[in-house]
Amino acid sequence: MRIVASTALSMGCLALGICIGLVAKEKGPGIDLMVGKSPHEAGLAALQQAETLAGTGSWELLGVARVYYLSGDKPKGQLLMDRVAGGKPEPGDWQRIGQIHADAGEKEQAEAFFQKALAADPKDDTGQSEVGAWYIRNGQRTKGEELMGKALAKHPGELWHYVRAAEAYLEVPPR
Repeated sequence: MRIVASTALSMGCLALGICIGLVAKEKGPGIDLMVGKSPHEAGLAALQQAETLAGTGSWELLGVARVYYLSGDKPKGQLLMDRVAGGKPEPGDWQRIGQIHADAGEKEQAEAFFQKALAADPKDDTGQSEVGAWYIRNGQRTKGEELMGKALAKHPGELWHYVRAAEAYLEVPPR
């Protein structure tokens, strides 16, 4: 009987802890964090909260890094990119870092990270399509079409490969 009661008490405490955690998560600072501040101050407050919420997630940290980097705080953005790169980066992380550099107009750095992404997962047709589109947009059509061709050879019916190609040829910025 003691074991059953002890187990029930433990399960009840676990459930209560989970509920408290969920409620606490929902009670973040919300819009009050930004209201009444200048756009710059509000943006920085939101970005700092986003960084806190990102934790150790690589996609999340790179999303925050992108905003720091492209809004003018390159050192802070680079610090977050380096943190992701210094862990166990996935091929997609290299591509996201490359895209940050591409968005900043830093073609050489972008290409270096795109090449890391392609080397880390040479069978990733989505990566090939996106990097191929970047090459086409940046005047390296042959290289871009080679990658786009690999992607389409693997999945010739993939809508997004065609969208990426159309964006590149029609000079529409990527999403």
